[in-house]
Amino acid sequence: MPDNRRFTLVRRPDGTPAAEDFHLAMQPTPALAPGEVLVRNVYASLDPAIRGWLDDAPSYMPPVALGAPVRATTVGTVAQSANPDFAPGDWVLGLNAIEEYSVAVPGGFTQKIDPAAVPSVTNYLSIFGAVGLTAYFGLLEVGKPKPGDTVLVTGAAGAVGSLVGQIAKLQGCRVIGIAGGPAKCARLVERYGFDAAIDYRGLDEAALVAAIRAATPDGLDVIFENVGGIILDAALMNLADGARVALCGLISEYNAPAPVGVRNLWQLIVHSASINGLLVRDFIPRFGEGAAAMGGWLAAGKLVFDEDIVTGIDNAFPAFMKLFSGGNDGKLILKL
Repeated sequence: MPDNRRFTLVRRPDGTPAAEDFHLAMQPTPALAPGEVLVRNVYASLDPAIRGWLDDAPSYMPPVALGAPVRATTVGTVAQSANPDFAPGDWVLGLNAIEEYSVAVPGGFTQKIDPAAVPSVTNYLSIFGAVGLTAYFGLLEVGKPKPGDTVLVTGAAGAVGSLVGQIAKLQGCRVIGIAGGPAKCARLVERYGFDAAIDYRGLDEAALVAAIRAATPDGLDVIFENVGGIILDAALMNLADGARVALCGLISEYNAPAPVGVRNLWQLIVHSASINGLLVRDFIPRFGEGAAAMGGWLAAGKLVFDEDIVTGIDNAFPAFMKLFSGGNDGKLILKL
């Protein structure tokens, strides 16, 4: 069995992760038990959810153990197999880790994929993976947009947000995006087809409330929330009656030593509005439906998406930190 380089967690981050919280370790790969396969990971998905898994706190998945490799979704090839249904060279998608080799049990998260069915095998980590399916089901099933609705997407230039805005446009909605910096705001309108974009940088809560109100004078019917903090509070001050808030992420809170929380929830009462959290795993039985819809829109030229691929497991830490600086352009992927 080959030796294995692994991006391991050695200390739980206190606020913003530091390089000292991680270690690139070389460890032997254990022998396979019957039914297992050895996956040579080629690409790993870098997602904001990883930050939550680093804390020893209750969540929908157990925390990454100290000394263990950082959990991530990967695509790779079978290097060795003790499973009759998997042969060396098969491409697989699985919830593994940021490491060169993973021992996996097929079934559940580990599934065969066909690289010839997509423009690039990395698409299984972006538009045809959890990113695309989160956008699809999160907007349509949780946000429930109707033609003529006004939809606000926060973190709109991100991998999920950029797809949410485009899907909302396909539903006949007016779409406003919030992003950081003029370049990202320009991309929302020019590349992703948003109707308007708001640059949050340099704005306090009152200024954000005013900017959203100026762009959406009749109020917001749907908020697809990726950021939290004062951006969510400002959006809540601009609800239309019966609005729906789809809570996908709170990335502004993940590294905060004392999270601000949400202070304007009372607006849900004022406007008979609702807020619902969403996890893409709740829609696993319908993944085929979502992937087919996304594929159809992509083939018809109705969707565009971007991938930001960083090369080298040695760059795992700086690549991961791009999620919090906003330095990535598109779905962030590490090529191992």
